[in-house]
Amino acid sequence: MTMTQNPAPRPASARERLLDAATTLFYNEGIHSVGVDRIIEEAGVTRATMYKQFAGKEGLVLAYLEGEDQGLRGLFAQAAQASDDPAVLLDLVIGGIEADIRDRHTRGCPFINAAAEYPDEGPVRELIADHREWFRETLRQLAEGAGLRDPDGVAASLVLLRDAALVGGYLDGQDRVGPAFARTARDLIAAHRA
Repeated sequence: MTMTQNPAPRPASARERLLDAATTLFYNEGIHSVGVDRIIEEAGVTRATMYKQFAGKEGLVLAYLEGEDQGLRGLFAQAAQASDDPAVLLDLVIGGIEADIRDRHTRGCPFINAAAEYPDEGPVRELIADHREWFRETLRQLAEGAGLRDPDGVAASLVLLRDAALVGGYLDGQDRVGPAFARTARDLIAAHRA
């Protein structure tokens, strides 16, 4: 009997290790409180490698936020595979946000946190604005597709509720805030059914 060995998993690239370290540190400790040397040490790379991959800390911050943006877009794509009914998708989004508050983003919204650290216009604030516009517009399209009255208002309210829930989850506890978010968001949607 011949045993087939699985090949050893491929080690993460230097770029992946840098981004993983930065994502964890930036989210848990704050962007400005984490220095490049700490990220380099956590990632196990050289300073030259860090600057070759990201051309500086701001490039790494942008990659971190792009990763967060892509993660949320991926969750929307996953939900779209489960159903093409906008009303069902809205409910899946609400459930996904509730799970996110409880399981992943337990220290607030990474975009709100980054905006607090980057108050001035620039590439970081532009990326945050683009992300928020995409999120709001996606919710608006779902609300419109579900036949809700005032889809713009529904989308704006859902964004506001998510913002508040992510911050509230950090301050008051995910177990309290997650269900309150889901209940309030579903009530909002029910109030706008035509």
